[in-house]
Amino acid sequence: DYKGQKLAEQIFQGIILVSAVIGFIYGYITEQFGWTVYIVMAGFALSCLLTLPPWPMYRRNPLKWLPVQESGTEEKKAADRKPKRHSKS
Repeated sequence: DYKGQKLAEQIFQGIILVSAVIGFIYGYITEQFGWTVYIVMAGFALSCLLTLPPWPMYRRNPLKWLPVQESGTEEKKAADRKPKRHSKS
């Protein structure tokens, strides 16, 4: 559903943003860029774990689909078709 997709996107962006800020600050304090990368990668992994599987919290508002309509047999459909004529240009 669309509300679930919106929630998943918000969670994903929030985790990435928070992990990037924490990673930058920690990397700046320790003067190690590697820690920044590790923290952002951990945030990415956590956000993927929380948003990629179809968790029940993302399926609370299912879409209502139209019912299937049957319109006769295949023989009737084939008989109703007109042969296509190609005009020469």
